Amino acid sequence: MLEGSDDLGAALFKTWTEKERSNEIAKLVAGYKNGVPVGILCKMAETIAGERKLAKKYLKKCLTEAERIAAVASAPDAIRPMAKSLLL
Repeated sequence: MLEGSDDLGAALFKTWTEKERSNEIAKLVAGYKNGVPVGILCKMAETIAGERKLAKKYLKKCLTEAERIAAVASAPDAIRPMAKSLLL
């Protein structure tokens, strides 16, 4: 029934307007501020936005520069390159 649908969320997000994506990423950022790990923030933002460039734009809108720098600094070593590319 669900063959070939490895990422149902990504398929759904593609149907959303830019405003819906922006709102959802803002909710994700609120979750990050309440304890969601930075890796989840980054990966989900990219998935929701549909591409890294848009995810970076949305995250810059939702987080101050100081918050983004702190997020990268707190990221585990394995996640840090992805966090840097999206947050700085």
